[in-house]
Amino acid sequence: MNILDENMAESQRQLLRSWRIPMRQIGYDVGRQGLKDKEIIPLLLELHRVTFFTLDFDFYFPDAHGDIDWSQGYEFLDKELQQVTRDAELGRRYADTLAKVWRQDGQETWVLVHVEVQGQQQAEFAERMYVYNYRLYDRYRRPVASLAVLADEKDGWRPAEFSYELWGCRPSLVFPAVKLLDYRSQGASLEASRNPFATVVMAHLTAQETRHDPAARQSRKLWLTRRLYKLGYDRQQVLDLFGFIDWVLQLPGPQELAFWRDVQEIEEEKRMQYVTSVERIGLQQGLQQGLQQGQAELVLAKLTQRFGALPPDLALRIRRLRGPQMLFLLDVAYSAATLDEVGAAVEALAAQAGHGSQSLQ
Repeated sequence: MNILDENMAESQRQLLRSWRIPMRQIGYDVGRQGLKDKEIIPLLLELHRVTFFTLDFDFYFPDAHGDIDWSQGYEFLDKELQQVTRDAELGRRYADTLAKVWRQDGQETWVLVHVEVQGQQQAEFAERMYVYNYRLYDRYRRPVASLAVLADEKDGWRPAEFSYELWGCRPSLVFPAVKLLDYRSQGASLEASRNPFATVVMAHLTAQETRHDPAARQSRKLWLTRRLYKLGYDRQQVLDLFGFIDWVLQLPGPQELAFWRDVQEIEEEKRMQYVTSVERIGLQQGLQQGLQQGQAELVLAKLTQRFGALPPDLALRIRRLRGPQMLFLLDVAYSAATLDEVGAAVEALAAQAGHGSQSLQ
């Protein structure tokens, strides 16, 4: 739960925690005090939003899932995680989650989940697991379980331990790691599973397999989207899962338009208008209507959500763009694979504006 009122009393915060309701309060757990309304939405887009947490464990780490007493709830510890990672000189931070859970025997345990999403192996990954684990234990004196989900494409890269030895002393960390590539041989069981993370894995593997085949990607993306309705998920679950599917299975313009027409037909058939009302259509419509205030902020928020904090000079150049240029850049914000592609598009748009009547094809 994200609480947007920074003036909520401490007694109310404690009451929510006593009920085991996971929560983050603006100005207290995330962000700074005194945030203006227009600053809150970009902040929320930057947060690592955790969904389906219990099902995540059941899918990837069933043994750990069975040892946790889920009836006592769980609590995300973003602030505590930031305390031990903010000064880590180990390169870029990845999608890390720290949560407090209770074991079946009543013992409080902290679980640190790392998700490695790089397309190439990272030599320092096991070291980062080790450093975060010992820093958390050193600072908070709690048992910490470090778990890894490896989403890269290097089949032979399977980090599971970090250690070093000197004069008979050997500190080490051994950690469970799930390799998503291993699910390639489990297509039938993934398709039959109702666990949301089966959908996540199928979308991820499809993105790798169809990188150079837009037609196949469009077909598979539509199948995955249709499957969300067949499985009977509620509206928020459909939106959460579709958000991931749409992010990893991006399509070129013609295929994208055809896909959205098919999705609209599915929702009309099911009488469930979920996906076609999500942010992308809303943002496009807002930009097409020529809304001057906040155009750049909408595009910048999407870019920040995908790529993290933007270089100040890039953000400044984006704010200088106007009208149809913003509509074009919104498509780039969804489809670009790297910030370099975004920068090239911004340069092209700026050059077009400088030449007056020339059009960007």
